[in-house]
Amino acid sequence: MNKKTIKPTSGIVERLAEALGSPPDLVVRRVTVDGKPIGTLLFLRTVADAQKIESRILTPVFESIRRGLPVPALTDIPVSVLSLDVDFDEALASLLEGQCLWLSDGSEHAVRMDATRMPHRPVEQPDNEPVIRGSHEGFTENIDINVGLIRKRLKSPKLRFHKMTFGRQTNTTVYVVYLDGIANENVIREVMSRLSRVCTDSVLESGYLEEWLQETTLSPFPTIMYTERPDVVTGHLLEGKVAVMTDGTPNALVAPATFFQFFISPEDYYQRADIATLLRWLRFLSFLIGVFVPSLFVAVTTFHQELLPTSLLISLSAQREGVPLPAVAEALLMEIVFELLREAGLRMPRVTGQAISIVGAVVLGQAAVEAGLVSAAIVIVVSLTAIANFIVPIYSFGIAQRMIRFGFMVLAGLWGLFGMFCGTLVLTIHLASLKSFGVAYLTPIAPVRPIDWKDTLVRVPRTWMTRLPQMMKTKRKQRW
Repeated sequence: MNKKTIKPTSGIVERLAEALGSPPDLVVRRVTVDGKPIGTLLFLRTVADAQKIESRILTPVFESIRRGLPVPALTDIPVSVLSLDVDFDEALASLLEGQCLWLSDGSEHAVRMDATRMPHRPVEQPDNEPVIRGSHEGFTENIDINVGLIRKRLKSPKLRFHKMTFGRQTNTTVYVVYLDGIANENVIREVMSRLSRVCTDSVLESGYLEEWLQETTLSPFPTIMYTERPDVVTGHLLEGKVAVMTDGTPNALVAPATFFQFFISPEDYYQRADIATLLRWLRFLSFLIGVFVPSLFVAVTTFHQELLPTSLLISLSAQREGVPLPAVAEALLMEIVFELLREAGLRMPRVTGQAISIVGAVVLGQAAVEAGLVSAAIVIVVSLTAIANFIVPIYSFGIAQRMIRFGFMVLAGLWGLFGMFCGTLVLTIHLASLKSFGVAYLTPIAPVRPIDWKDTLVRVPRTWMTRLPQMMKTKRKQRW
């Protein structure tokens, strides 16, 4: 069906203004030369660059007329002409995107030209992903800048950007990014298929799309990774993964994502292999500490005192002599208090947030011990758990770790070590059942893929990693 192009009649300006609600930032400039109208210029001054319009569109026109030359054609004006043939809906969308609309008298077509000046912050180091070694550039809220940061690092003709638009009210631009010839076609099709089912009025952040893309909503564990670092996205693209970049947010989504990849930091690839392996084992140990230590303390002090050395048992008994709460209630209370302090520190202004979270934890912990509400041992356990939670590189995975910790404490308070064993069994079954775009969540441990062990809990020297991850089933098998 052919679209009906708009013509520069006297009513089109009024129709566009009415469709926009006659906003105060709509500029309608009637251009005349020697009293003779030659056209009308429309743009929204809040998102269009008025200086660019003046210098690159109007100035060449008036300069040619001043010299007695004919008015230059639109294709000769030093500005990017996006389209010579637009319909009403396209013209309306162009104005909202910051483009300039030119309605030339005597012409049969309306023209839209690039004059976009969207406000954005400069490229800075991402706050949520501190950089020890590597690039300090992070994504911004401008998707064009983010695309440029990817192209800067990946100068390959195989790099593909598939543009999509979501949100009936926001019309948010989204790019699906992958490397043709490396990324698995099934993964690409699945990402496109899930995005095609998105039905919403607004997409303000990549998290809106994450809920449509994720494998299941009944699991605390993320099956999609997000990052603010362009070097991280580039590394995943080179391994055959697919990225989803959303305009208006610095967070890019990366899929598929597996359990063990959340223990990997970008700095692991910038350090020597032995250092990276040690750090990965520390992160995995911190996960075990953060999940099991509080529940282990509850189980041992409540049901299995015979497992403790006599001297330690006497010390713990002396500490708990005046404590009115059972061990499980004591642990849950302190963990909840610390979570409140953590969230308060995150939501408050940065200058005072850290001071409140640190000082509040110290003061409340000391006051609770002196008042006899809790024992000193539980304060040590909660502090150790809190430190272990901060070691996980990915924030969303750390939240999952915090959630399941409370479940294990309840199981330990009800049935002791038997409850912890049952919880561990259920957790393992749940993790084994998860998939991320067809890739098993516990890969390469279950199912067993020994070739991918070179970059899981250990990182072998780079000269040994000659093959791409087998779990991705990429088109190309060799890295070089």
